[in-house]
Amino acid sequence: MPAEGRKGGLFRKNAGGTPLAGIDVVLADLDGVLYAGPDAIPYAVESLTAAQRAGIRVGCLTNNAARTDRAVADHLSQLGFEVRPDDVVTSPQAAMRLLVELIEPGSTVMVVGGDGLVAEVDKAGFEVTRSAHDKPVAVVQGFAPEVGWLQLAEASFALADEAVHWVATNTDWTIPQARGVAPGNGTLVSAVHTAVGRLPVVAGKPERPMYDLAVERFGAASPLAIGDRLDTDILGANRAGIPSVLVLTGIDKAKQVLAAGEEERPRYLLADLRELDEPYPEPKISRSGDAVRVREASVRLEGSAVRIVDRGSSEIDLLRAASTLIWNSGRPIYALEVPEELYA
Repeated sequence: MPAEGRKGGLFRKNAGGTPLAGIDVVLADLDGVLYAGPDAIPYAVESLTAAQRAGIRVGCLTNNAARTDRAVADHLSQLGFEVRPDDVVTSPQAAMRLLVELIEPGSTVMVVGGDGLVAEVDKAGFEVTRSAHDKPVAVVQGFAPEVGWLQLAEASFALADEAVHWVATNTDWTIPQARGVAPGNGTLVSAVHTAVGRLPVVAGKPERPMYDLAVERFGAASPLAIGDRLDTDILGANRAGIPSVLVLTGIDKAKQVLAAGEEERPRYLLADLRELDEPYPEPKISRSGDAVRVREASVRLEGSAVRIVDRGSSEIDLLRAASTLIWNSGRPIYALEVPEELYA
């Protein structure tokens, strides 16, 4: 599905008025969107359940490779969001999509990761090993809390042979948890990269395989991607030509939004998922392009300084206005004077 025309990183205007208008499938990230650690994020379950009841299928996409699709579905059901295992698309599933094109059926694959990754390697018909002594033809690496130095070292020993393929489920630097932000699979992949001097093929977001797999599985004709990270969820959706929502309940906040590069800019900015089915206010840009208003909130560019003209009554509207102004200016964020109150 090709991307629609954009200006300043924004997709076309939504004539239907709400982010869900005309959408047949929602492709929702999980960590930072539906839950943080074991707990549901406020309003997320209720909002996506309402979308389901309106006839929109919700597919759950996660870069987290630690759990099986069934374990993820069970967790979501415990939170009150009813999904089946086949509603869940994981980065290990996307990794298998790549791996079957790289190696022969039944080959020995070394797994660095948890049960979710082992289950998908086994399901794909490969022989699972945890040791470089077994001469694997590929290493597949994904996040699991138990992954430590011994596993990373074993992967490095296997990858010393440059003929051995290396597939990473994802390279997220961080992962949101109930207690805060913790290191993600990207930090573990980086450790192996430092040891072996080469990079893996990546299956999960922001690469396309996961989105392509999801669109194919759900038969999506008009999908909408929801995520909390610009550098994975939104970048991946843009690469796949899918309009996207950034919800500010996870990793990225106002500061990251204002500084977003062109390929990381979402179509919609939401404070939480209740706004999915609310009329979305389109930014009104002045003819000169140096002023933007979103409902009551307005900002202006004076030279290199971003000025708040009217804060309005909604912080998210002010962020929508400021991000549109900055993105459309064509200038990098470091070349502008941005008041701290826009991102603090």
